[in-house]
Amino acid sequence: LVDGSMKAQLAVPDMHIPIQYALSYPDRLPCRADALDLVALGSLSFEPVDRERFRCAFLALEAGRRAGTYPAVLCGANETAVYQFLDGHIRFTEIADLVDAALQTHVATTFPDVETVWAADRWARDFVEARLVSSR
Repeated sequence: LVDGSMKAQLAVPDMHIPIQYALSYPDRLPCRADALDLVALGSLSFEPVDRERFRCAFLALEAGRRAGTYPAVLCGANETAVYQFLDGHIRFTEIADLVDAALQTHVATTFPDVETVWAADRWARDFVEARLVSSR
């Protein structure tokens, strides 16, 4: 915040709350997720995030900063690369390479409408698929 303080949203590590919030925004609805017990947790500790180890997290932050159709490209490329990994066609470490290549190649639309967002997602999926076909 402008005064140097920050707020934190803390919860158990599962996707119930983020998905529900995405579907109900801006409202907050009751959720069946377990409540976070800070006393049982005991303490929180923080350390710098390793850019190489968590490369996709930094690619996501960059896509968010760039805005426009970049987040859609990130999602489409990531989903396609993850499916390829799960099917045994690529190594885990290749996911970030494919996502990064899609983001670097994409020519963004700054203020996209819904159809343009869907098109950017489709473009990214096709880009990753084509990259994999050409490398085989």
